[in-house]
Amino acid sequence: MSNSRTQRRRDELRPFHVDTDVAPYAEGSCLISTGNTRILCTASVEEGLPRWRAGGADGWVTAEYAMLPRATHTRTGRERTGARGRTQEIQRLIGRSLRAVTDLSLLGPRTVTVDCDVLQADGGTRTASITGACIALMLAGDWLVEEGLVTRSPVLQRVAAVSVGIVGGEVCLDLDYREDSSAQVDMNVVGTEDGRLVEVQGTAEGDPFTVEQMDVLMGMARHGLQEIFALQARALA
Repeated sequence: MSNSRTQRRRDELRPFHVDTDVAPYAEGSCLISTGNTRILCTASVEEGLPRWRAGGADGWVTAEYAMLPRATHTRTGRERTGARGRTQEIQRLIGRSLRAVTDLSLLGPRTVTVDCDVLQADGGTRTASITGACIALMLAGDWLVEEGLVTRSPVLQRVAAVSVGIVGGEVCLDLDYREDSSAQVDMNVVGTEDGRLVEVQGTAEGDPFTVEQMDVLMGMARHGLQEIFALQARALA
């Protein structure tokens, strides 16, 4: 069955494309496109740790997220005085997702910051950011190995994220903005390549949803994640 607006099947991802090494000064980078959402992800490796981790032997992976002023139909002001609540929530989610697949002891006393800058937004910016950030982080891990700074990459496996929802009474995968804004249920699922979950964010926008509906949503999300892991592998190859 096709989605009436995009002519995608309900279980079909939006067109997915990744260009790697797009920021030559970063230790790892990619430009990820999912439908009309486009995000630049850069991973920067720095010697040393944040002050609150100073003196430790394990490294740290963190993330920052920002939406460029004209990433949307109207201009959004820059967050010059500090990240607002939604931005803080998203960048913390990205950081948690990346740390879930990183052995910080292998990283050593270094900090990797992954910046996710939204160039164009059409729904799914947090899920695409996680998927792209993982690619940038894995490239930075390879750089660390090539430079002889670590014996093997501290990134143990891939992590990715996808949205699912109930739109017009039907379960749909990878929602764009119009689908998301009209969804009766909206859910973001972050998972690892070995089938485990990092985070599930699910919200009913109207009537509550049932456990049975959640099981269907999770099944759709797992299907989407497996496709994304294959696409990540292709991009990294």
